[in-house]
Amino acid sequence: MFLVVLGKSFAQKTVQDQSVWFAYAGQYKIAQKWGYHAEAQFRLDNELEQSLQNLYRVGVIYYLPKNQSITAGYALVKTLKPSVDDYFSENRIWQQYQINKKWHSNKNTMTHRFRLEQRWVEQLGLVDDEVVNLATNYQNRLRYLNRNLFQILPLHKNESEIYGILQSEVFLNLGNNKVNSKFFDQNRFLVGLGLNFENKTRFELGYMNHFITSSSSNNLMRHTVSVSLLHNLNFMK
Repeated sequence: MFLVVLGKSFAQKTVQDQSVWFAYAGQYKIAQKWGYHAEAQFRLDNELEQSLQNLYRVGVIYYLPKNQSITAGYALVKTLKPSVDDYFSENRIWQQYQINKKWHSNKNTMTHRFRLEQRWVEQLGLVDDEVVNLATNYQNRLRYLNRNLFQILPLHKNESEIYGILQSEVFLNLGNNKVNSKFFDQNRFLVGLGLNFENKTRFELGYMNHFITSSSSNNLMRHTVSVSLLHNLNFMK
């Protein structure tokens, strides 16, 4: 059934686009079982002249045994709507479960992440040539990320490394809603390279193929350069 839905999504007319994403994400451990998450993303057009979307996300992390964690938090998203040349807001509550698995003599890592989102999304329109919020629509969405890191070259006595990245994240809409009535919402497929410094700081550069469906217009295939800075810091004393 899922393959049928996915096939119908790809059968709809798809337009091409390019963009550049800059992201910072940090996880900070402050107690044996507790930490917090802070994240900011800035998504621009391919000429770095127009902001397409900005995202800010925070959360509280509870660490479980065996490289598992659960997190809950809040996100604020500002997205450009070209037809009115203005940005609509989205307020989002989210919860996730994540597990990391080491393999190949602990050189490689596979991450499974399941995230549930409750979204309140503004619907902008024009009234008497003024941009107004016509409604705020609610949507539930489920996301699954599979992320794989492959060691390419160890550095500094194996304390740091250069690694390859292969990941994909699928987004599924749950229930009836006015944001996107399609079950399959989008997919983000990424390949790239990363530099890991002492398992504390990571710099990643990659190409993302971002496919987005729409129930009100054409589907979008966005070719994206992704630049990320990631922190995993332990503040326990």
